[in-house]
Amino acid sequence: MFLKACCLAALALALAASLADAATVRLWRLDCGTIQADDLDLFSDTFRYAGQKKTLANSCYLIRHDDAYLLWDAGLPGELLGAPLGDGPMSATLGTTIVRQLQALGVAPGDIARLGVSHAHFDHVGQAADFPGATLLIGRADFEALAADPPPFAMNLQLLAPWHTGHAPVETVTGDRDVFGDGSVVMLAMPGHTQGSYALLVRLAQAGPVLLSGDVAIFEEQLAAGAVPSFNADRARSLASMQRLREIAETLRATLVVQHDADDIGKLPRFPACAQ
Repeated sequence: MFLKACCLAALALALAASLADAATVRLWRLDCGTIQADDLDLFSDTFRYAGQKKTLANSCYLIRHDDAYLLWDAGLPGELLGAPLGDGPMSATLGTTIVRQLQALGVAPGDIARLGVSHAHFDHVGQAADFPGATLLIGRADFEALAADPPPFAMNLQLLAPWHTGHAPVETVTGDRDVFGDGSVVMLAMPGHTQGSYALLVRLAQAGPVLLSGDVAIFEEQLAAGAVPSFNADRARSLASMQRLREIAETLRATLVVQHDADDIGKLPRFPACAQ
């Protein structure tokens, strides 16, 4: 009985120490643009959405880990600020910039130590160059693909020029990556949309696990339907990543936020409030 009591006391002390040492993690959703798709036919290679329309969100995320900041995705290019919607089958606009939103939180561009991107499409790296002091975390396959001539669909080398020219630090990622080394923020390999695509798992003390989808799916209905966009790099890997994302969300009982799904915005607090 005495040994059992001692073991329980030691376990309690170890748990208390672990909780005391746990990093303080906060998560903000940023507005990184709006995309109007006047023909969703491209978003399923089985013609599931032919003739349908949808307004898509374009979201980025600020994560504070103790005193260090990670920006997840960098939205549409700044040149789209105030651009009109409705020109062509797909159009995009920005209502504000990432830098302006960070200023509202008292965060300067130089405070961003790490810039993680789900993949290298222009609507996820558009404002990346505003943070040239950040270490870029990017799937190795995507970083290498940027140098192709011509580059793959929706990729623009110039948007990541500071890192591709060697003027800014970059870490190319293969497999899963524990960003801070404590399991609180983990890049999850989800190839298919592009060959180097990622989702992000953020573990919060109060809100619990939050799963940021990248473009594993563009809107949530695709996950249930297994609807693969015709412009994805690899159909089989796309389906496998959709399944992995669903299973992680179910296993961890995570809040799944599909980054382009306008209906998912309300799953996180309204800016400038944060999830914690």
